[in-house]
Amino acid sequence: MKREYWIVLIVYIAMQLSSLIGIPGLMFLFGYLGMDRGLVVPYWLIFSFTLALVIILFILRAEMKKPTLNERSSSFSYSAVWAVIGVFLALFAQSLAANIERLIGVEMGSENTQQILAIIESFPLAILVSSVIGPILEEIVFRKIIFGTLHKRFNFFLSALISSVIFALAHMEPHHILLYSAMGFTFAFLYVKTKHILVPIFAHVTMNTLVVVMQSVYKDEITELMRKAETIQNFIGGFL
Repeated sequence: MKREYWIVLIVYIAMQLSSLIGIPGLMFLFGYLGMDRGLVVPYWLIFSFTLALVIILFILRAEMKKPTLNERSSSFSYSAVWAVIGVFLALFAQSLAANIERLIGVEMGSENTQQILAIIESFPLAILVSSVIGPILEEIVFRKIIFGTLHKRFNFFLSALISSVIFALAHMEPHHILLYSAMGFTFAFLYVKTKHILVPIFAHVTMNTLVVVMQSVYKDEITELMRKAETIQNFIGGFL
């Protein structure tokens, strides 16, 4: 792995762990200044994710001028078509994985998603982290660096499997490993298909934005649907 890639991974991990120091520090500062401490988390998320993205893009500035899997990338029109198709593929993969998880008894819903929605509700600008900055960072780290490095040595399936499982575990919800891995496979497929990292970035950003907007606008309806689905699942389970 390139030296620059190791530095990027260190920056990404440091960003993930920075809240352990940053949030308590910001809590003290907000208290000293008389500011609303309820905004500490969204403020820190925006700051840390933005700073990490700026640093990583600077480190990879030479590569990002031509962010491809190899020297022969697909045409713009071909990549654009797959970027749009990729959104639907990602949503389909997410839906399929969620249904499989439900059938094997995994509790529906994501605590991670609910926490993100709560943060956005308290500070709407935080949607930039969940819908734009976060997905860009994840595609650079998990697809361009981890998957891209593995794919130079192994076949697609093994490379996608390893990188997708790491991607899933990084979300700290091991019970939803199938859900996150399915999305990881989809984004890896888009990267290989078009050989351009901007394609999975577009699909990931769009999918996250749609999910956040839909769950924010139709929060009550989705909660009711999930309740009914769990009721039906428990009813069917009584006969098995």
